[in-house]
Amino acid sequence: WKACKWRSRCDGMTRFPHLFQPIELGALEMKNRVIFGPHGTSQGRAPGTMPDLVAYHEARAQGGVGLIITEAHTVHESYEVRHNLLAVSDDDAIPELREMAGVAHKHGARMFGQLFHPGRAVANRKNGALLAAYAPSELPDERHHVMPAPMSEAMIRDIIRSYGDGARRMAEAGLDGVEYMISMGYLPAQFVNPRANQRTDTYGGSFENRMRFVTESLAAIRASVDSKTVVGIRISVDELDYGGLSQEESSAVAKALADAGLIDYVNVIGGSGASVGGAVHIVPPMFVEQGYLADPAATLKQSVSVPTMLGGRINQPQTAEQIIGSGQADMVCLVRALIADPFFAAKAEDGRPDDIRACIACNQACIGHRHMGAIVSCIQHPETGRERTFPHAKEKTATVRKVMVIGGGPGGMKAAAIAAERGHEVTLYEKDNQLGGQVRLAQMLPDRAEFGGIVTNLSREMELAGVTVKKGVAVDAAMVAAVEPDAVVVATGAMPYLPALDGLDEVHAVDAWPVISGEANVGGQVVIADWRCDWVGMGVAEMLARNGCHVRLYCQGTQPGQNLQAYLRDHWIGVLDSLGVETRSYARLFGADDDSVFFQHMTNGEALVAEEVETLVLAQGHRRDSALLDELRESWSGELHVIGDVLSPRTAEEAVVEGLQAAMAI
Repeated sequence: WKACKWRSRCDGMTRFPHLFQPIELGALEMKNRVIFGPHGTSQGRAPGTMPDLVAYHEARAQGGVGLIITEAHTVHESYEVRHNLLAVSDDDAIPELREMAGVAHKHGARMFGQLFHPGRAVANRKNGALLAAYAPSELPDERHHVMPAPMSEAMIRDIIRSYGDGARRMAEAGLDGVEYMISMGYLPAQFVNPRANQRTDTYGGSFENRMRFVTESLAAIRASVDSKTVVGIRISVDELDYGGLSQEESSAVAKALADAGLIDYVNVIGGSGASVGGAVHIVPPMFVEQGYLADPAATLKQSVSVPTMLGGRINQPQTAEQIIGSGQADMVCLVRALIADPFFAAKAEDGRPDDIRACIACNQACIGHRHMGAIVSCIQHPETGRERTFPHAKEKTATVRKVMVIGGGPGGMKAAAIAAERGHEVTLYEKDNQLGGQVRLAQMLPDRAEFGGIVTNLSREMELAGVTVKKGVAVDAAMVAAVEPDAVVVATGAMPYLPALDGLDEVHAVDAWPVISGEANVGGQVVIADWRCDWVGMGVAEMLARNGCHVRLYCQGTQPGQNLQAYLRDHWIGVLDSLGVETRSYARLFGADDDSVFFQHMTNGEALVAEEVETLVLAQGHRRDSALLDELRESWSGELHVIGDVLSPRTAEEAVVEGLQAAMAI
């Protein structure tokens, strides 16, 4: 076994020789170049939840990363919201930081802490009241609709001291380094940005003056820690929106700090939390090209004398290796890739890249959860964020049972993979000749092919676990009785819901599913009635607009994509606008005739009429495909688990969570 393990490890080193080389940051050596980057988790805030955050980070340390950088810790009382963010503004933070550092060190990983102040980019409330915002100048924040108060020099000096105090506490807790956050349009970035900083004192005006807040903060940090503690910055190489820092400006900031000896590394990212367009790049969705920041990061790297890290849509070890090998960065900073697969690094190092559960950048359960105040997780790997809830998800069962999983969508595949990995004898049945369910449709939309990765990943997990897969087999109750399973998981999914409304038989009405698959004949003047307010209506609108149709998207919600994660929705709305898609919100489908579709305003009840319609596309949701379930409930008395859309139509996330829970219950 040891020989095989060694050969596997050597294979990983051969395939990814740069990714798994040690590297020195300041006086510290890291075992490899894979970094679990800073991000909010919604864990560790409420009493008793710190063990959940510790377990979350321990899973990635155990999975082989060289470094973990904690999420942002607020440093000053002017922005303290402990129900939503971690804080390092008093000594109470030291014990919990010490515990996190301990689990990282136990598995050979390093841990840095991130220091944060948002300035004018204030979104949080305290007891329901919006916090006061402070910034270099009295200029509005576009995204959060906040008008800040200009900071006094006394307040500036106080916040500078707080950065030093926060760094001291992190070092006392045993963290190996601290990261000063200049990125994403937050307070330090506001000071260096001439469009956000219009001060006339020593903290504004010239480049040197605008840099003063940053240089004095980093000097305070350096003075508060010993020479072994690594000090770095995170900076947006380009804030990628109107009024944000440009690539040239960010490179100049990084160069000045490196030349002054204030930093040991630069962590490069993109985007800005202060604008809607820039915020898309905080967690870029699958529309954005993988590794898209590599070239601008390479330009910044040429201007500094310290190592650089790069984040932003890196989800494969091959991409990471190419970035490091080509000299575009010295390390890669991964977040969603390690949320999707905590053992990303170990699998790559062991020469098993095909076993990595690649992130598909759907943003649904990671940043989507975060924006809801829920724990960060992954639609493919719901164990993420629930490490203590499912600590033994793959622990072998004491009693092997014959398990029949009916339905090859994401929920059924997850149930089959986990049940088989636990040692059960599992067969999955799918009536179609392909696995994936509705995922097969989603991946056919423009720039959505990556969503199909969930099928690829779960198929590989089933293969490794030893699941028997039978495709093209329609199961009925008689077949279940003949197989005589010990447990049945029903995951038969859903079918389109078609409302009973006047005139739908007069107009040329088609459901979205055959439109996506190319089976429907669609005219040039299209109206989409979108009850779902998710990827279906928006995706079909983009597809048809790109095919030359004139598209009007009527959504029964506050805006198109209401139920999508904000960065995905905001980007997609921009795409639809550029394609000339006309959108109308608050529109309830009411009826139709031969060339018109009638809607009703959801609040005032007034009529909304779309005329000269050649095709009405219905995105009216789903109903359960429950025929088999109903049969089994009448005729079969064995153990039965019902998951996903056949239980209640929702999304792939709920199906996968329920698949995991069903497999654990068998």
